[in-house]
Amino acid sequence: MADKFGNKVVVVTGGTSGIGLATAKAFAAEGASVFVTGRRQAALDAAVKQIGGRVTGVQGDMAVLADIDRLYDAVQQQHKQIDVVFANAGGGELAPLGAITEAHYQSIFDSNVKGVLFTVQKALPLLRDGGAVILTSSTTSIKGTGAFSVYSATKAAVRNFARSWILDLKERHIRVNVVSPGLTETAGLNDLFGGGDQAQGTKDYLIGQIPAGRIGEPEEIAKAVLFLASDDASYINGVELFVDGGQAQI
Repeated sequence: MADKFGNKVVVVTGGTSGIGLATAKAFAAEGASVFVTGRRQAALDAAVKQIGGRVTGVQGDMAVLADIDRLYDAVQQQHKQIDVVFANAGGGELAPLGAITEAHYQSIFDSNVKGVLFTVQKALPLLRDGGAVILTSSTTSIKGTGAFSVYSATKAAVRNFARSWILDLKERHIRVNVVSPGLTETAGLNDLFGGGDQAQGTKDYLIGQIPAGRIGEPEEIAKAVLFLASDDASYINGVELFVDGGQAQI
């Protein structure tokens, strides 16, 4: 085990699967005390076992402000401050213009925008000066995607949060950066594409649009997050780091 984040306290929301789980594992392997959230208790319990090390699971939906309060209450019971917040919880569903419902809009904006906003804002009393915040956006923040406009709009909003928050937090020297994954091999991606052979066919088609010639792995996104959270990125502030095999650059 390395110790790059030894004695650091890290919060990872949406840490029960995919990118969040891989990132929580990476922080724990580097010596951090990690707090992870998930909406379903069974999945949260399983994730805590996988992550190992000094990890605490806190059940909650980050679109619900009382659940965010409970998260930070749990942190405060064990630690005086937080060093890193990875506001990762979120998701989306396909719906083309003409078929978008109010429920679709509300659900995705609550999860991806409201949840991120209040996850960070409510962390501020505990977040140490000089700490780091990383937000999860997406290549859809700058690219059009059919039937995915609501999700894409939320990720553009997340990206712009970082631009504004680095001004709000400059006196405290808190860095805010964004990681924007491209296609990443997760259960969520397979579900979005319909699962099974249908999902595989869609992924095979999309791979042809990625200069790297493959879909990314959650662990590759996690490495980018740890970099942005580390002292190695001490002069990096407000950026959007694409981890997408080059897809957003063409």
